[in-house]
Amino acid sequence: MPLLESLENNPAFFITTIAILGAMVGSFLNVVIHRLPIMMERQWHQQCAELNDHAQTNEPSPYNLAKPDSSCPHCGHKIRAIENIPIVSYLFLKGKCAGCDAKISPRYPIIETITATLSAFIAWHFGFGWEATAALLLTWSLIPLTMIDIDHQLLPDAITLPFLWLGLTLNLFGVFTDISSAVIGALMGYLILWSIYWAFKLLTGKEGMGYGDFKLLAMLGAWMGWQLLPVVILLSSLVGAVIGIALILFRGRDRSIPIPFGPYLAIAGWIALVWGNDITSSYLRMSGLG
Repeated sequence: MPLLESLENNPAFFITTIAILGAMVGSFLNVVIHRLPIMMERQWHQQCAELNDHAQTNEPSPYNLAKPDSSCPHCGHKIRAIENIPIVSYLFLKGKCAGCDAKISPRYPIIETITATLSAFIAWHFGFGWEATAALLLTWSLIPLTMIDIDHQLLPDAITLPFLWLGLTLNLFGVFTDISSAVIGALMGYLILWSIYWAFKLLTGKEGMGYGDFKLLAMLGAWMGWQLLPVVILLSSLVGAVIGIALILFRGRDRSIPIPFGPYLAIAGWIALVWGNDITSSYLRMSGLG
Protein backbone atom coordinates (compact mmCIF):
# COMPACT_ATOMS: atom_id res chain seq x y z
CA MET A 1 0.00 0.00 0.00
CA PRO A 2 1.36 3.46 -0.92
CA LEU A 3 0.67 4.95 2.54
CA LEU A 4 2.44 2.13 4.38
CA GLU A 5 5.37 2.39 1.99
CA SER A 6 5.59 6.14 2.61
CA LEU A 7 5.52 5.61 6.36
CA GLU A 8 8.20 2.95 6.16
CA ASN A 9 10.51 4.72 3.72
CA ASN A 10 10.13 8.30 4.95
CA PRO A 11 11.06 8.57 8.66
CA ALA A 12 10.09 12.25 8.90
CA PHE A 13 6.64 11.53 7.47
CA PHE A 14 6.25 8.56 9.83
CA ILE A 15 7.20 10.58 12.92
CA THR A 16 4.94 13.50 11.94
CA THR A 17 2.00 11.19 11.27
CA ILE A 18 2.44 9.45 14.61
CA ALA A 19 2.70 12.82 16.40
CA ILE A 20 -0.64 13.91 14.89
CA LEU A 21 -2.16 10.54 15.75
CA GLY A 22 -0.76 10.89 19.28
CA ALA A 23 -2.47 14.26 19.73
CA MET A 24 -5.77 12.72 18.64
CA VAL A 25 -5.28 9.79 21.01
CA GLY A 26 -4.41 12.28 23.75
CA SER A 27 -7.82 13.91 23.25
CA PHE A 28 -9.46 10.52 23.78
CA LEU A 29 -7.26 9.83 26.81
CA ASN A 30 -8.61 13.02 28.39
CA VAL A 31 -12.05 11.43 28.17
CA VAL A 32 -10.75 8.19 29.71
CA ILE A 33 -9.04 10.06 32.55
CA HIS A 34 -12.21 11.99 33.39
CA ARG A 35 -14.91 9.38 32.81
CA LEU A 36 -13.42 6.01 33.75
CA PRO A 37 -13.29 6.75 37.53
CA ILE A 38 -16.89 8.00 37.39
CA MET A 39 -17.93 4.85 35.52
CA MET A 40 -16.21 2.74 38.18
CA GLU A 41 -17.92 4.64 41.00
CA ARG A 42 -21.33 4.22 39.37
CA GLN A 43 -20.69 0.51 38.96
CA TRP A 44 -19.74 0.21 42.64
CA HIS A 45 -22.92 2.02 43.71
CA GLN A 46 -24.99 -0.25 41.48
CA GLN A 47 -23.35 -3.37 42.91
CA CYS A 48 -23.91 -2.12 46.47
CA ALA A 49 -27.57 -1.42 45.68
CA GLU A 50 -28.01 -4.92 44.27
CA LEU A 51 -26.37 -6.50 47.32
CA ASN A 52 -28.73 -4.56 49.59
CA ASP A 53 -31.75 -5.39 47.42
CA HIS A 54 -32.21 -1.75 46.54
CA ALA A 55 -32.92 -2.15 42.87
CA GLN A 56 -33.04 1.03 40.85
CA THR A 57 -36.54 1.86 39.66
CA ASN A 58 -35.40 4.13 36.85
CA GLU A 59 -33.00 3.06 34.14
CA PRO A 60 -29.91 5.29 34.56
CA SER A 61 -28.90 7.40 31.62
CA PRO A 62 -25.97 5.91 29.70
CA TYR A 63 -22.57 7.05 30.88
CA ASN A 64 -19.50 5.60 29.20
CA LEU A 65 -16.57 6.70 27.08
CA ALA A 66 -18.89 7.54 24.17
CA LYS A 67 -22.07 8.84 25.86
CA PRO A 68 -23.11 11.47 26.75
CA ASP A 69 -21.53 13.89 24.30
CA SER A 70 -18.86 16.17 25.73
CA SER A 71 -20.20 19.44 27.05
CA CYS A 72 -19.17 22.41 29.17
CA PRO A 73 -19.68 21.61 32.89
CA HIS A 74 -20.66 25.24 33.54
CA CYS A 75 -23.27 26.00 30.86
CA GLY A 76 -23.93 22.64 29.19
CA HIS A 77 -22.73 23.85 25.79
CA LYS A 78 -22.21 20.82 23.53
CA ILE A 79 -18.63 20.63 22.28
CA ARG A 80 -18.70 20.80 18.48
CA ALA A 81 -16.19 18.96 16.30
CA ILE A 82 -14.48 22.24 15.37
CA GLU A 83 -14.00 22.94 19.10
CA ASN A 84 -12.49 19.52 19.73
CA ILE A 85 -9.39 19.63 17.52
CA PRO A 86 -6.46 18.61 19.76
CA ILE A 87 -4.34 21.54 20.99
CA VAL A 88 -5.47 23.82 18.12
CA SER A 89 -9.02 24.36 19.42
CA TYR A 90 -7.78 25.28 22.89
CA LEU A 91 -5.48 27.92 21.42
CA PHE A 92 -8.16 29.19 19.02
CA LEU A 93 -10.70 29.49 21.85
CA LYS A 94 -8.05 31.10 24.09
CA GLY A 95 -8.73 28.48 26.74
CA LYS A 96 -12.38 29.48 27.18
CA CYS A 97 -15.73 27.83 26.50
CA ALA A 98 -17.38 29.06 23.30
CA GLY A 99 -20.74 29.18 25.08
CA CYS A 100 -20.04 30.96 28.36
CA ASP A 101 -16.36 32.00 28.36
CA ALA A 102 -15.64 29.80 31.37
CA LYS A 103 -12.01 28.76 31.57
CA ILE A 104 -11.08 25.37 30.14
CA SER A 105 -8.53 23.46 32.18
CA PRO A 106 -5.06 23.59 30.58
CA ARG A 107 -4.73 19.91 31.49
CA TYR A 108 -6.52 18.97 28.24
CA PRO A 109 -3.97 20.45 25.81
CA ILE A 110 -1.12 19.41 28.13
CA ILE A 111 -2.19 15.74 27.97
CA GLU A 112 -2.61 16.02 24.20
CA THR A 113 0.84 17.59 23.84
CA ILE A 114 2.51 15.02 26.09
CA THR A 115 0.85 12.15 24.21
CA ALA A 116 1.88 13.61 20.85
CA THR A 117 5.48 14.19 22.02
CA LEU A 118 5.93 10.74 23.55
CA SER A 119 4.34 9.13 20.50
CA ALA A 120 6.69 10.99 18.15
CA PHE A 121 9.66 9.93 20.28
CA ILE A 122 8.56 6.29 20.18
CA ALA A 123 8.26 6.51 16.38
CA TRP A 124 11.75 8.02 16.14
CA HIS A 125 13.32 5.57 18.59
CA PHE A 126 11.85 2.31 17.30
CA GLY A 127 11.23 3.19 13.67
CA PHE A 128 8.48 1.76 11.50
CA GLY A 129 7.40 -1.72 12.59
CA TRP A 130 5.61 -3.85 15.15
CA GLU A 131 7.86 -2.74 18.03
CA ALA A 132 6.82 0.87 17.53
CA THR A 133 3.14 -0.10 17.27
CA ALA A 134 3.31 -2.08 20.53
CA ALA A 135 5.34 0.62 22.30
CA LEU A 136 2.75 3.23 21.30
CA LEU A 137 -0.05 1.15 22.80
CA LEU A 138 1.87 0.74 26.06
CA THR A 139 2.66 4.47 26.16
CA TRP A 140 -1.00 5.34 25.61
CA SER A 141 -2.02 3.04 28.47
CA LEU A 142 0.47 4.48 30.94
CA ILE A 143 -0.74 8.08 30.53
CA PRO A 144 -4.30 7.56 31.82
CA LEU A 145 -3.04 5.19 34.52
CA THR A 146 -0.70 7.93 35.74
CA MET A 147 -3.31 10.66 35.76
CA ILE A 148 -6.12 8.58 37.28
CA ASP A 149 -3.81 7.45 40.09
CA ILE A 150 -2.79 11.05 40.76
CA ASP A 151 -6.44 12.17 40.85
CA HIS A 152 -8.11 9.24 42.60
CA GLN A 153 -5.40 6.85 43.88
CA LEU A 154 -6.81 4.22 41.52
CA LEU A 155 -5.19 2.03 38.87
CA PRO A 156 -8.20 0.63 36.98
CA ASP A 157 -8.25 -3.08 36.19
CA ALA A 158 -9.99 -2.08 32.96
CA ILE A 159 -6.57 -0.88 31.75
CA THR A 160 -3.97 -2.92 33.64
CA LEU A 161 -5.41 -6.40 33.10
CA PRO A 162 -6.10 -6.19 29.33
CA PHE A 163 -2.65 -4.71 28.78
CA LEU A 164 -1.05 -7.42 30.92
CA TRP A 165 -2.60 -10.02 28.63
CA LEU A 166 -1.68 -7.98 25.55
CA GLY A 167 1.95 -7.93 26.68
CA LEU A 168 1.98 -11.70 27.09
CA THR A 169 0.32 -12.14 23.69
CA LEU A 170 2.84 -9.89 21.93
CA ASN A 171 5.72 -11.76 23.51
CA LEU A 172 4.39 -15.04 22.18
CA PHE A 173 5.93 -13.62 19.00
CA GLY A 174 9.00 -12.20 20.76
CA VAL A 175 8.18 -8.54 20.19
CA PHE A 176 10.10 -7.37 23.29
CA THR A 177 11.23 -10.58 24.99
CA ASP A 178 10.56 -14.31 24.95
CA ILE A 179 7.33 -15.68 26.37
CA SER A 180 9.03 -17.44 29.31
CA SER A 181 10.62 -14.18 30.46
CA ALA A 182 7.28 -12.40 30.01
CA VAL A 183 5.34 -14.92 32.11
CA ILE A 184 7.99 -14.92 34.85
CA GLY A 185 8.05 -11.11 34.66
CA ALA A 186 4.28 -10.93 35.24
CA LEU A 187 4.49 -13.33 38.20
CA MET A 188 7.51 -11.65 39.76
CA GLY A 189 6.14 -8.17 39.17
CA TYR A 190 3.03 -8.99 41.16
CA LEU A 191 4.71 -11.02 43.89
CA ILE A 192 7.54 -8.55 44.56
CA LEU A 193 5.21 -5.68 45.47
CA TRP A 194 2.74 -8.04 47.15
CA SER A 195 5.54 -9.25 49.44
CA ILE A 196 6.68 -5.69 50.19
CA TYR A 197 3.08 -4.68 50.91
CA TRP A 198 2.58 -7.44 53.48
CA ALA A 199 6.00 -7.02 55.08
CA PHE A 200 5.33 -3.29 55.53
CA LYS A 201 1.83 -3.92 56.85
CA LEU A 202 3.03 -6.51 59.37
CA LEU A 203 5.80 -4.20 60.60
CA THR A 204 3.83 -0.94 60.74
CA GLY A 205 0.17 -1.88 60.64
CA LYS A 206 -0.25 0.46 57.65
CA GLU A 207 -0.84 -0.14 53.96
CA GLY A 208 2.07 1.26 51.95
CA MET A 209 0.54 0.73 48.50
CA GLY A 210 -2.53 -0.66 46.76
CA TYR A 211 -3.18 -3.82 44.81
CA GLY A 212 -3.30 -1.78 41.62
CA ASP A 213 0.44 -1.20 41.96
CA PHE A 214 1.01 -4.99 42.02
CA LYS A 215 -0.98 -5.37 38.80
CA LEU A 216 0.81 -2.48 37.11
CA LEU A 217 4.26 -3.94 37.81
CA ALA A 218 2.97 -7.36 36.67
CA MET A 219 1.81 -5.67 33.46
CA LEU A 220 5.23 -4.11 32.90
CA GLY A 221 6.88 -7.46 33.60
CA ALA A 222 4.64 -9.11 31.01
CA TRP A 223 5.73 -6.54 28.41
CA MET A 224 9.47 -6.37 29.12
CA GLY A 225 10.33 -9.59 30.93
CA TRP A 226 11.67 -10.25 34.40
CA GLN A 227 15.16 -9.05 33.42
CA LEU A 228 14.04 -5.40 33.40
CA LEU A 229 12.06 -5.49 36.64
CA PRO A 230 15.09 -4.43 38.75
CA VAL A 231 15.54 -1.43 36.44
CA VAL A 232 11.84 -0.50 36.76
CA ILE A 233 11.88 -0.80 40.56
CA LEU A 234 15.10 1.19 40.92
CA LEU A 235 13.95 3.92 38.53
CA SER A 236 10.53 4.16 40.18
CA SER A 237 12.22 4.68 43.55
CA LEU A 238 14.49 7.37 42.12
CA VAL A 239 11.65 9.13 40.30
CA GLY A 240 9.49 8.93 43.43
CA ALA A 241 12.23 10.37 45.61
CA VAL A 242 12.92 13.27 43.22
CA ILE A 243 9.25 14.16 42.71
CA GLY A 244 8.36 13.67 46.38
CA ILE A 245 11.17 15.94 47.59
CA ALA A 246 10.30 18.52 44.93
CA LEU A 247 6.64 18.56 46.03
CA ILE A 248 7.62 19.06 49.65
CA LEU A 249 10.17 21.79 48.90
CA PHE A 250 8.33 23.78 46.24
CA ARG A 251 4.67 23.16 47.01
CA GLY A 252 4.83 22.58 50.74
CA ARG A 253 3.13 19.19 50.49
CA ASP A 254 2.30 17.66 53.85
CA ARG A 255 4.63 14.70 54.45
CA SER A 256 1.74 12.78 56.03
CA ILE A 257 -0.33 12.87 52.81
CA PRO A 258 0.31 9.67 50.82
CA ILE A 259 1.70 10.01 47.30
CA PRO A 260 0.47 7.37 44.82
CA PHE A 261 3.20 5.00 43.63
CA GLY A 262 1.55 4.19 40.29
CA PRO A 263 2.81 7.29 38.42
CA TYR A 264 6.41 6.49 39.43
CA LEU A 265 6.03 2.91 38.20
CA ALA A 266 4.50 4.16 34.95
CA ILE A 267 7.30 6.67 34.33
CA ALA A 268 9.95 4.09 35.22
CA GLY A 269 8.26 1.51 33.00
CA TRP A 270 8.29 3.86 30.03
CA ILE A 271 11.97 4.69 30.57
CA ALA A 272 12.75 0.97 30.83
CA LEU A 273 10.80 0.32 27.63
CA VAL A 274 13.00 2.75 25.74
CA TRP A 275 16.39 2.49 27.49
CA GLY A 276 16.09 -0.47 29.85
CA ASN A 277 18.47 -2.77 27.98
CA ASP A 278 21.01 0.05 27.59
CA ILE A 279 20.84 0.82 31.32
CA THR A 280 21.33 -2.85 32.19
CA SER A 281 24.25 -3.23 29.77
CA SER A 282 25.94 -0.08 31.08
CA TYR A 283 25.61 -1.28 34.67
CA LEU A 284 27.08 -4.68 33.83
CA ARG A 285 30.01 -3.06 32.02
CA MET A 286 30.74 -0.68 34.90
CA SER A 287 30.53 -3.50 37.44
CA GLY A 288 32.81 -5.70 35.37
CA LEU A 289 30.11 -8.32 34.88
CA GLY A 290 29.39 -7.55 31.24
